[in-house]
Amino acid sequence: MSSDPYARSWITPEILSLLRKDPWFGSLPQTLEDALLARATPRRFPHGAQIFFRGDPSDGLYAVLEGSLRVSGVTEAGKEAILTIVESPSWFGEISLFDQLPRTHNVTTEGATRLLHVSQVELEALLDREPRHWREFGRLMALRVRLAFIGIEDLALLPAESRLARRLLLLSQSSPATTGQSSCVVPISQAQLGMMLSLSRQTTNQVLQGLQDLGIVQVAYGRIEVKDLSRLIEVADLSGTEKRILGHLQSTARGDE
Repeated sequence: MSSDPYARSWITPEILSLLRKDPWFGSLPQTLEDALLARATPRRFPHGAQIFFRGDPSDGLYAVLEGSLRVSGVTEAGKEAILTIVESPSWFGEISLFDQLPRTHNVTTEGATRLLHVSQVELEALLDREPRHWREFGRLMALRVRLAFIGIEDLALLPAESRLARRLLLLSQSSPATTGQSSCVVPISQAQLGMMLSLSRQTTNQVLQGLQDLGIVQVAYGRIEVKDLSRLIEVADLSGTEKRILGHLQSTARGDE
């Protein structure tokens, strides 16, 4: 850690260790890590709370400490499309930092959730003083763009089983709890997973049942346990480039030295 102590007493060694498990935050220069944490405020939300809506003005950057978030879009008729589930310790909200335009999607809590919030005003002031740090926020947004392109291509080209396996793999590998483990739990229901992939409930159920029969997953209410990660990777049939991106998501972040 930096010799310059953090301004907030709530930043415990456990919280710092958790945040550093995120590939982006864990690779930041120490000066930027210190600056973000000195400006961050913890906030708690109940299940179903709206962090922001599509069209809201940007209010800064967030990190998930506990719980998870549903990122989605909703039509005027009320039909929802889920883009992803964001788990601890991921950071999000960087797009509006760059273009100063409104929020792109709705973000809603899934269960009781604790976030860190760094306000837009604080971020802009920091980057005005230290413009070299723009590159680090660009890296965060670039990873989002890569994953979005992969998802678009999957929807256009792949059959249901491959699409579902690849999305489930991505969701599982985004969790720090997966590092070095052969199994993990993804806090997502069958219905939510199907909505992400534009699959019917029947098709989603059939594919998951097939993976469950093979011993790759175990489906329960509101969650899917990946029991055999290596076999899920085989079913996902990743390219060499996609394996590198997956490895980046699970790269070893800087430890507490």
